[in-house]
Amino acid sequence: MTLEALGWDGFFAGHFAEIGGKGLVPARVTLEHQHIYSVRTASAELLASVAGGMRHRASGPRDFPAVGDWVALRPGGHGHRAVIRAVLPRRSRFSRKVAGETTVEQVVAANVDTVFIVMGLDGDFSVRRVERYLVTAWDGGVSPVVVLNKADVCEDVEGAVREVEAVAPGVPVHAMSTKFDRDLAPIAPYLRSASTIALLGSSGVGKSTIVNRLAGADVQRTADVRASDQKGRHTTSRRQLIELPGGALLIDTPGMRELQLWEGASGITAAFEDIEALAAGCRFGDCRHDTEPGCAVKAAADEGRLAAGRLASYRVLQRERAALSARQDERGLIEKKRQDKILGRAIKAYQSRSRTR
Repeated sequence: MTLEALGWDGFFAGHFAEIGGKGLVPARVTLEHQHIYSVRTASAELLASVAGGMRHRASGPRDFPAVGDWVALRPGGHGHRAVIRAVLPRRSRFSRKVAGETTVEQVVAANVDTVFIVMGLDGDFSVRRVERYLVTAWDGGVSPVVVLNKADVCEDVEGAVREVEAVAPGVPVHAMSTKFDRDLAPIAPYLRSASTIALLGSSGVGKSTIVNRLAGADVQRTADVRASDQKGRHTTSRRQLIELPGGALLIDTPGMRELQLWEGASGITAAFEDIEALAAGCRFGDCRHDTEPGCAVKAAADEGRLAAGRLASYRVLQRERAALSARQDERGLIEKKRQDKILGRAIKAYQSRSRTR
């Protein structure tokens, strides 16, 4: 497989040339498991680990390779693992805040052209969750496509499609059933050679079945959802880049129990263009569309021109983004102090060595 078939182009070639380094070769990360990586070069598939210096400089998980990343690699020899010296700048990414109270970014998939937001037309269906995924996709520069699976168990498929289209203007929305649509015709046009597609969604929505259909083989385990609550079970345990027969590259991901925003500002603007347009008519420029007088957004909701649920979702995401931004600022100050201490110790060590010469 050539580098170009793996998605390599002038953008990555330019950044690789800037890194330099004798003996380094470009490679794409296809699998990550506890900081051991499977990577593809133009000539081989290798196991690799991160260089010690790179590990020491990392300020968090986002500085480590993610599936889909391009890296500068020093191939191993005589039974040794290859060593990743640097991660090339990402053209796009799908990121979230890690679960829990820690304010750290987790890159779910890197250098993605299209993200399939997969949702089941059963107990999993939620337009509010679609909005959250759209915000995250647009924040990372990824083009979203909504895939509504399990159309065979839904009594009003067209109504569900209209609901999603109402909160995702301009975004392609496709309904299908992996139980019957063996060729998955609705999503086939996006599977262009050398393009990278990521599958994201909750457990049990049928992502693994979609992967197996597209790959033409059972490359991922599948399991039925629980009949008691329609919740799915995790069958994909790690992120993996899979080469499809037609040349497209597919990143499968474990089901997400929660998706917390990492950035949000530009994504919210893109996902809620209707509210942002209404906000231009508010009396105050910094209106939060809550209790302020002269709020055009609240007036639209009161008059039925804007769905109350959509406004409530917008407020939730804005509050989450504001709280996250405050925590990020605090963490940035802590990291700056840490870096200052490291620099201070290095200066003292240099001065001490200079005096003893």
